[in-house]
Amino acid sequence: MYFNQSSHNVIVAGHRGYSALYPENTLLSFEKGLEIGVDMFEFDLNLTKDQELVVIHDQTVDRTTNGSGAVRDMTLKEIKKLDAGYRSAFPGQEILTLRELMTYFIPYPQLLYNVEIKEKTHETVDRTVAMLKEFQVLDRCVIACFDAEIVEYAHKTYGVKTQGFCGHLMQNFTRETNSHLYGVGIGMDLLTPELCADFRKKGIDPWAYCPDTEREVYRAIECGASLVTCNDPKPALRILKKEGLHR
Repeated sequence: MYFNQSSHNVIVAGHRGYSALYPENTLLSFEKGLEIGVDMFEFDLNLTKDQELVVIHDQTVDRTTNGSGAVRDMTLKEIKKLDAGYRSAFPGQEILTLRELMTYFIPYPQLLYNVEIKEKTHETVDRTVAMLKEFQVLDRCVIACFDAEIVEYAHKTYGVKTQGFCGHLMQNFTRETNSHLYGVGIGMDLLTPELCADFRKKGIDPWAYCPDTEREVYRAIECGASLVTCNDPKPALRILKKEGLHR
């Protein structure tokens, strides 16, 4: 209903929100992405010590906050004390829970989600799917992971759309993995027309990340990507609309 595997209508996803200009995976970053009209958000999930799903890319808080330590070793209360905008021009940003983010997105019934599992456990997948079901958005979601076993588990157990990556980049990749993928994320360093065509023959949608310049956006179009995940979505939105490739 929401996804179509067609390069004639290229979906634009904000990578961790609008992360080129705002602190990644923060409410501010998602707000700014909505303002410029993205179709989808890619964001990352980890699990706290008290089993709360939090929106943060790394399994530690060191890079993106003023704290240090593993997310899995911290309670939500401890996580909430950290500043996710500490290293940016926009201090004072909280780490969001998945529930907080989904609540914020309720007024946007067409918005799509690329949900990347960073805490690579079945428990994280189970809790994620349960919450996405609670918010009635599972049909607008793709579950992504760099661990093929996690992707396969999500697809086999819940029948959800899943996204993987080129095989050599994935843990536990097997011959069976591609049969569980709806989409494949292809970095700009690997993106070619031949690779996109090969995945399409396998019934897997080729998605490009992260074309942030006009030149990269045109190359993604020429290669046949039907979705682009961008740190800066503005060039993609501008060019795709100009070329009649964005709804």
